[in-house]
Amino acid sequence: MKTYNAGNYDIAVIGAGHAGIEAALAAARMGCKTVVFTINLDMVGNMPCNPSIGGTAKGHLVREIDALGGEMGKAADANMLQSRMLNRGKGPAVHSLRAQIDRRAYQEYMKHQIELQKNLSLKQAEVVDIHPTENGLWTVITKLGAEYTFKKVVLATGVFLRGKIFVGEVHYNGGPDGSGGATELTEHLLKLGLPLRRFKTGTPARVLKSSIDFSKMEVQYGDEEIVPFSYTTKTPHENTEVCYITYTNEKTKQIILENLHRSPLYAGEIEGVGPRYCPSIEDKIVRFADKKRHQLFIEPCGGNTEEMYLQGMSSSLPEEVQIEIYHSIEGLEHCEIMRNAYAIEYDCIDPLALYGTLEIKNQPGLYGAGQFNGSSGYEEAAAQGLMAGINAARSVKGLEPLILPRSSSYIGTLIDDLVTKGCSDPYRMMTSRSEYRLLLRQNNADERLMPIGYENGLIGEQEWQEFQSRCALKENEIKRLKATSVSPKSGINELLVSRETSPLSTGCKLAELLCRPQIFYNDLKPFDPERPTLPRDIIDKVEVEIKYEGYIERQQMQVDSMKKLENKLLLPNIQYDEVTGLRLEAIEKLKKVEPHSIGQASRISGVSPADISVLLIYLDKLKSEGFSK
Repeated sequence: MKTYNAGNYDIAVIGAGHAGIEAALAAARMGCKTVVFTINLDMVGNMPCNPSIGGTAKGHLVREIDALGGEMGKAADANMLQSRMLNRGKGPAVHSLRAQIDRRAYQEYMKHQIELQKNLSLKQAEVVDIHPTENGLWTVITKLGAEYTFKKVVLATGVFLRGKIFVGEVHYNGGPDGSGGATELTEHLLKLGLPLRRFKTGTPARVLKSSIDFSKMEVQYGDEEIVPFSYTTKTPHENTEVCYITYTNEKTKQIILENLHRSPLYAGEIEGVGPRYCPSIEDKIVRFADKKRHQLFIEPCGGNTEEMYLQGMSSSLPEEVQIEIYHSIEGLEHCEIMRNAYAIEYDCIDPLALYGTLEIKNQPGLYGAGQFNGSSGYEEAAAQGLMAGINAARSVKGLEPLILPRSSSYIGTLIDDLVTKGCSDPYRMMTSRSEYRLLLRQNNADERLMPIGYENGLIGEQEWQEFQSRCALKENEIKRLKATSVSPKSGINELLVSRETSPLSTGCKLAELLCRPQIFYNDLKPFDPERPTLPRDIIDKVEVEIKYEGYIERQQMQVDSMKKLENKLLLPNIQYDEVTGLRLEAIEKLKKVEPHSIGQASRISGVSPADISVLLIYLDKLKSEGFSK
């Protein structure tokens, strides 16, 4: 192919989905001259599946992205249709924010942010080749022959790499929403020695709102009090839309079973591995054969469209079968499909080929992010994109890499899981994946991560000052509650008895009362005349930290204990074959993952506690010989 010199830059980001957006914005905001490539400018920030942001554990990720200076939380707040805090009936560790989003408005917002960003260029082009140069740089070539030179490259290709669409017996090359796929880049990635594999995902149909009978469905309202994702959102939008719930039935099940042979998944035409935690409706029917019905959520795609999204009904069955299925469901008897459901298969990398920085091993300067790394979900993608962008920029600037420990964040847990344990199917973040859930609450993401965002130049001075003010308000109120007493004469006992908890016989600190499960911060207002007026988020933090103080301290002790192993670094050139006492499986896994610390090594599947003991002895031996780092 004849090429022309299109210029020299610091960082290339290939793909402008949720991972690519955060990677590009972070790199540019850190002062690196960056280019982000997308096959179609109209696909920037696209939501080809559910038009929502957040959810269980995912809401935590969005808060953490925001605390580090990312854009997803701000964009979600600006384009919210309905907001709900999930899991309110459970403990604060699993409270997770979820918002229904105006899909097209979100895309426009993100595209405009990229266009406005200094140091960042947005290019519509299909990248067909990337390869390293002799001087340690990277060449990127587009389909039209533009040849760029970059210091670092971030691969955020989503589901576009050799994307293949499946609808029943019909299958063809392409990307989501009728777009084209990236058909040529895979060949060059394989030449680089990248261990690629095939994954699969799917998306449900969109149906015409006026063709739905909502009177037969349950209404799902948003919260009265809106909690924003971003700490910069001062006035959250109000809920403007409602969602609905309906269910499949025995007739639905019968139709699916009778046509299962026409599903490319069960006909053996799809080779990619699908998501375990977001299966297609035909998968649900087979895997949960005894279940009489499955829940289906009807959700709006935007304020200026009549498209409604059928969450929980992804499928690759033929279009005529899909119509029959939907018409068997209450409220959808006469629904009109606007976009049919489909499955999509794509290339991605084995994440065990990545370092914790998301740099690809044996390919210095080449990073992966999002679905390219084997994950699923907009939030997981954005989190990885942000970290890949930060690390690429830090490398350009000659700074040490940034690896967030598991104890610091869900982002740290997500990346550590991917690069240490790998994944056999598209990885989805869940609160159960973290052993430090009580420390990694949604409401303290700013305290955990905003100093890191500020240090990297992604948090502005005003936002930083507001953060410090919030911290001071919280600390002062906790101290005040621990120092302020209330006497049994004040009428407090009437409240305590009404809440079925023991009355006071002597004076008691307000913090001690707040430790009782039946008593909440606002209950104490009549007995606390010196109480300051505080924002809702500060009250939430105060309440949680006092109520769960003992549990939080206990979990912090676990973190401190684990830090000892995390701080025991492993040399990058250890010859594990020569370490006496290691089992063969451990040697194989350690050589593949190349853990940076004993802590990371302990989390590798196939490395036993006995193997860790052998490594500790080996490190002590190196130290005594003067070779320890």
